[in-house]
Amino acid sequence: MLMTVEKKKRLTVSQAWSDARDLVWAHRYRLALGMLLMIVNRLVGLVLPASSKYLIDEVIVKRRGELLLTLALAAAGATLLQAISSFALSQVLGVAAQRAITEMRKSVQEHIARLPVRYFDSTQTGVLISRIMTDAEGIRNLVGTGLVQLIGSLVTAAIALCVLFYLNWRLTSVTLVALALFGGCMALAFKRLRPLFRERGQINAEVTGRLAESLGGIRIVKAYSAEKRESLVFARGAHRLFRNVARSMTGVSGVTAFSTVIVGGIGVILILVGGRSILSGQMTLGDFFMYIFFTALVAAPLVEIASIGTQITEAFAGLDRIREIKRMATEDADEEGREPLHEIEGEIAFEDVSFEYDEHAPVLKHVSFAALAGSTTALVGSSGSGKSTLIGLVMAFNRPLAGRITVDGRDLATVRLKDYRSQLGVVLQDNFLFDGTIAENIAFAHPHATRAQITEASRVAHCEEFINKFTDGYDTIVGERGVKLSGGQRQRVAIARAILAEPKILILDEATSSLDSESEAMIQDGLQTLRRGRTTFVIAHRLSTIRSADQILVLEGGEIVERGTHEELLATDGRYKQLYDKQYNFERNQFINPGEDFTPEPPKSLTPAQDSSPALPTNL
Repeated sequence: MLMTVEKKKRLTVSQAWSDARDLVWAHRYRLALGMLLMIVNRLVGLVLPASSKYLIDEVIVKRRGELLLTLALAAAGATLLQAISSFALSQVLGVAAQRAITEMRKSVQEHIARLPVRYFDSTQTGVLISRIMTDAEGIRNLVGTGLVQLIGSLVTAAIALCVLFYLNWRLTSVTLVALALFGGCMALAFKRLRPLFRERGQINAEVTGRLAESLGGIRIVKAYSAEKRESLVFARGAHRLFRNVARSMTGVSGVTAFSTVIVGGIGVILILVGGRSILSGQMTLGDFFMYIFFTALVAAPLVEIASIGTQITEAFAGLDRIREIKRMATEDADEEGREPLHEIEGEIAFEDVSFEYDEHAPVLKHVSFAALAGSTTALVGSSGSGKSTLIGLVMAFNRPLAGRITVDGRDLATVRLKDYRSQLGVVLQDNFLFDGTIAENIAFAHPHATRAQITEASRVAHCEEFINKFTDGYDTIVGERGVKLSGGQRQRVAIARAILAEPKILILDEATSSLDSESEAMIQDGLQTLRRGRTTFVIAHRLSTIRSADQILVLEGGEIVERGTHEELLATDGRYKQLYDKQYNFERNQFINPGEDFTPEPPKSLTPAQDSSPALPTNL
């Protein structure tokens, strides 16, 4: 199945409570003010039911009409104060809740952005979006009105209970038995409901993630007439979500229905016991009506607890999921004690480096080489030989399993990632553009660049030729992932972005793979300018880039089997020569061999920039 419920280690209740306490403490002042307003609100709410006794016993029974105005003014004043405190409460706690949600979202997003690249390789984007946006939403019930209303309800119930004992302790004792039964059932219900809410968040994240992938790849879906298949995948996920929601709704409905039974049972007790108390003279009619009102003030909070408690349970489930994310170590977790890395020369060395993604499945084995500052190192090999993995290690996306990587003689594991990556320039095979203007995408690595600097970088990368054809020029919106531009246009924008970054270390991973021969010829001089004076690593399928490299590393099975210049490697008659001959035969016979990453030498009458030899696709 494409979507499965991920089994994760359950967090303890004490851990969830610890998170909740920290969250509440951070907003303690607003919550304290909200609590004060809530108490005022609930106390003035007692005035109207309390006045019922005097209205019946004094005004109606004893005909004391002079008390009507006093009772009316007291009720009106209490109602007005209750309205004002309710408005102030919503403003104070509403703002607190939104601030807490915003801060939580910022915190989670910042943490996720600092996680290692391998985490993103194995986690759906929709899952991460759900963690940031949806899970944080639930905390409004902890720092918003939910928790305060819960406590306010308990305060109201406690006061009302004292009044009930004062009015008739026997009747109240019987009522408490029913209320205690209800409380026990609710505690059991919340214990059963919490896993459902936790699972719902996970399912929702998976369904959202798959949906985002399907919509993002809609062209592939349509090209292979896979609309029905994607609909079925989504339907399965949606039905899983429905079954979870249905079960949780059944549980919540059961709690609500049980609360209704309890309220009805209390009513029956009032009729039987209360009626006899009136007949025996133990209670006046006013006492009875006041008792009914205050019983409602005890029962109503129980109904609120059924609702608010469920919401708080959902908030705890969200905190559980957020905690799982925040417990993961970030790639810069131990950087505080590291020395800053100033401007580098750019010498990169691999010293007996080994690496594996999965245990006992090495991708690189004892790789050693040195790339001098300002030199160009080209990587050649079959698909799956480890070229892109090596590039990922240079960019510090992963750490070596064994050995070390140095920059200017310093172990890369001991330098600050931000300082190091700020001196990198990258043009990858998958040129990602953001949904903004062309100018914003070019200036992504240098956000404070002037328009003149952006224009100059575009000129070197030969972007101006297509930018000037757009009505809005540099202010043209490229769409999500740059969908409004062609592959070659996106690649040239990515090259302009790298030029503007002025890096010390340059990564070119199939930097011209999306260009036709004419477009490639136009930007070869731009790439030459970009490479000048910079340490460059190249994975290329055009020989024009490989031929000019200072060293070529031939990788097979995660090992360097040959190294040298283009001429030296051809003279050795080894693996490089085999790749060359295969590609030469490909060009001559027009035979496609998708497993090799190489292109034959062009006729000597052509310059490198005029090389139009066909390229072979690669998977790495």
